[in-house]
Amino acid sequence: MIDLQNKSICPTIEEIGEYVRTPVFMQFCSEIKNTYQCKEKIEYSSCSWEKGWNIKFKKSGKTLCTIYPREGYFTVMIVVGAKEKPLAEAILPECTKELQNIYHQTKEGNGQRWLMIDLEEQGSLYHELLQLIQIRMNLKK
Repeated sequence: MIDLQNKSICPTIEEIGEYVRTPVFMQFCSEIKNTYQCKEKIEYSSCSWEKGWNIKFKKSGKTLCTIYPREGYFTVMIVVGAKEKPLAEAILPECTKELQNIYHQTKEGNGQRWLMIDLEEQGSLYHELLQLIQIRMNLKK
């Protein structure tokens, strides 16, 4: 088993997938890579808020999302900035109560909300997250 706190050993995405232990993790990563023709970047964060290895998906220099591996699930962070806000808020009423709550409970700072969304299955939240990433991608200019 990998140690996500060990800065000296960079895990592979497959090793992270084994750590997370849910098939949704590799499926989500593959979907992002295939849809946006981007590669994952595995990075070590020394940030006291979320220390350890994480995975960033970037396209044209813009981070689409960051994945924080957990045992049995993973957390996806997506930034809803000023450009994305009108479109994100337009789809929000159609989204699950869970995503609505996450959105409204996330404080806005500098015109951005840094949403932290836990995923362990491919349900409505999974698809809503992909919609938010699509909004982010379409506004990357």
